[in-house]
Amino acid sequence: MKIVEAKNVVYEYIKRDEEGNVESIEKALDHMNLVVEPGQVIAILGQNGSGKSTFAKHLNALLLPSEGSVLIDGLNVEEERKLNAIRQRAGMVFQNPDNQIIAAVVQEDVGFGPENIGIPADEIWKRVEKSLRSVGMWKYRTHSPNKLSGGQKQRVAIAGVMAMEPKCVILDEATAMLDPNGRREVKDAIMDLNRRKGVTIIWITHFMEEVIDADYIYVMDAGKVVMEGTPHAIFSRVDELQEHRLDVPQITLLAHELKQAGMPLPDGILTIEELADALRK
Repeated sequence: MKIVEAKNVVYEYIKRDEEGNVESIEKALDHMNLVVEPGQVIAILGQNGSGKSTFAKHLNALLLPSEGSVLIDGLNVEEERKLNAIRQRAGMVFQNPDNQIIAAVVQEDVGFGPENIGIPADEIWKRVEKSLRSVGMWKYRTHSPNKLSGGQKQRVAIAGVMAMEPKCVILDEATAMLDPNGRREVKDAIMDLNRRKGVTIIWITHFMEEVIDADYIYVMDAGKVVMEGTPHAIFSRVDELQEHRLDVPQITLLAHELKQAGMPLPDGILTIEELADALRK
């Protein structure tokens, strides 16, 4: 069974005047289709306004489609009686961890989600310990979140999601407020969860370097999927990505420019190691 299946999803933002009359309708998602298999690492790329964050909010029913359907592990997000089950399966980590952290102590914050869905107290604390250890934050369990760095706060937010034991973690621009070291910390923690636990990961980002390890990439523009494929396939189309106002990893761009200058290099080079190997051939 697919962990995520979006079919012809349309979402419209309706603006009304003070009397309730429709002033305008903006189509944020335009017949979007996307499939995620269990255990995959999927990246969704797009500039601001592309619709990627609007789509993310459909994955645990924060928004519901105007048309089409979104299934999470076979459950339709529009079935209200299944919302708890859906949100246990699909956990969200947002851009600003301060918007997710609500308790004065790290371990209490991580335990809030499981408590909210009715997990027994002894099981909650087992999950809290397991989740904090999995993101390297167990030693900070009695600290105030306010004393943590941005990367550490984001790890706590991730632990809070993991304590609910989801099958899928969605990161909606979760590293946008972090410095490069903080982004690296968060990516390492998430990729480790994928490798060790088989948790499905959906990265929603505009940082190209974050997605080179993904299994599959979807590129969005104006509410539509305009490109899809493996990282090597996507990043071999540098000119097309730039048409959609997206950058490419610096190494990919360097290799692309060297190839245009006449060097016999393959398309879609993603890392400095790949470039070095290609230059030695």
